[in-house]
Amino acid sequence: MLLTVNLSTITVNYNKKMKTIVIAAGYATRLYPLTKNFPKPLLEIGDNTILGRMLDDIDTIPEIDGHIIVTNHKFAGIFEDWKNKTHYTKPITIIDDGTETNETRLGAVKDLLLAIEKCNVDDDILVVAADNILDFSFKGFVDFFKEKGTSVMMCHYEPELKKLQRTGVIAVDENMKVLEMQEKPEHPVSNWAVPPFYIYRKADLPLIKDCMNHGCGFDAPGNLAHYLCEVTDIHAYKMPGKRFDIGSLDSYEEVKKIFYY
Repeated sequence: MLLTVNLSTITVNYNKKMKTIVIAAGYATRLYPLTKNFPKPLLEIGDNTILGRMLDDIDTIPEIDGHIIVTNHKFAGIFEDWKNKTHYTKPITIIDDGTETNETRLGAVKDLLLAIEKCNVDDDILVVAADNILDFSFKGFVDFFKEKGTSVMMCHYEPELKKLQRTGVIAVDENMKVLEMQEKPEHPVSNWAVPPFYIYRKADLPLIKDCMNHGCGFDAPGNLAHYLCEVTDIHAYKMPGKRFDIGSLDSYEEVKKIFYY
């Protein structure tokens, strides 16, 4: 029997475009003196930089059609110089949030809102913190987002209570739908910790743009995810590999040894 399919009735989700928004406006005071006058995401790791290693992967994902990097006024010129030396296939836009000190920083959520506003973003968005090294690709994360049809976040199993008490923690159902999210909980609801990687669907952009009017925290990327879990559906993607968070001089030196090439 010959099966005829009317392609005009099929919605092809992968034709949607997605913007990367990189949160890179911090001052990395714990890495002084290295970062006193230089941005942490552009510190060298082997023959590349922290941010370069992340974008090398993200830039190859077909759905991504542009990268937006939001930084502070102190480091904006350094990021522009770096941008002019890169050869990514997708365009890069640098956003200056106008701050010059750690004490006056806007916070990750306000920086995200600034990037959305300045660039008139009207697409799905991949939101990443700029100070992490991963040993896996974001491609699986994007595929998971397309499969679920909701906004999504990453998660990983964390056995240590002290580490859970210093991060976001989620409870999920059997389909990895997020039921609850806690921020730095004294009594975690699970062992699922949340790193700073999210994909927010275009349909949720109005909720994001209005989040500050509903008491959403603004200092960390997880503040927005915590708020959105209460007002829209979000699923969690299990990290398929390791994440290296570069938050101190010791962790930076350790990552350089691991990724020496």
